Amino acid sequence: MKLQFQKNRFLSEFSTFGIGGPIRDFAEVTTIEEMEEAVQWNVPKIIIGKGSNCLFDDRGFDGLVILNKIDFCHWHERGVTVSSGYSFSLLGVQTARKGLSGLEFASGIPATVGGAIFMNAGANGRETSDSLKSVLYFDGARRELSHSELTFGYRTSSFQQMKGAILSATFSLQPCSEARKSQLQLLDRRMKTQPLKEKSAGCVFRNPLGLSAGALIDLSGLKGTSVGGAKVSEIHANFIVNHANASSQDVKELIRLVQEKVFQQTGVALEPEIRMIDAK
Repeated sequence: MKLQFQKNRFLSEFSTFGIGGPIRDFAEVTTIEEMEEAVQWNVPKIIIGKGSNCLFDDRGFDGLVILNKIDFCHWHERGVTVSSGYSFSLLGVQTARKGLSGLEFASGIPATVGGAIFMNAGANGRETSDSLKSVLYFDGARRELSHSELTFGYRTSSFQQMKGAILSATFSLQPCSEARKSQLQLLDRRMKTQPLKEKSAGCVFRNPLGLSAGALIDLSGLKGTSVGGAKVSEIHANFIVNHANASSQDVKELIRLVQEKVFQQTGVALEPEIRMIDAK
């Protein structure tokens, strides 16, 4: 097998922010075998899925960008085994439609399954790790890692310190007649309270313990504040939106401004949740 590399691609094509410069080498993988081959290339590399929760550099990436398009889903009686490139939002809808509870919160989250596990994505008091049974991982060899072998926290996982690729995952779910109703309610709330029609990377800052980052930013009078083409959303203050061809530098400067103002007003130091990918 030989990967097909592409030139003249830009990270902005694969970013929900619509931000990011040229890619030195680009490969789209559609099978586990292709991912294993790509991961073994001895060059700087990043794996991307939906391109959410990331701020890519305007200078691009001087290495290999691997777009994860591995797409399969196998259902069990009380669970599912799904590829890392599968849509996390779609999985949340499908599980709920089948009357299975545990991933209703995933509906509307613009991530792949692999990205959701990597970040331990969550919403409404639930996290990806809550229903995760095991992960198939590749770091030179395939390994089936059980939940007990992994560590998860608020928007963190063991995978953030590991060198390899999540290939697939198995989730254990519970039958629930209210799963579909709950999923639809959560999706409706998300649509009404988040700027889903604008270019963003989701929530920018981690919620401090017992507090809401969005509420702190709003309390500090920062809704609508802008730097260049980047603006604090007027719908949800923990979102920064690309409203006028923002650069990565615009976003970084606005993040620093928000941190400074919130600390001055509240004494709380906000920490970014989004990953900032340097040019290397």
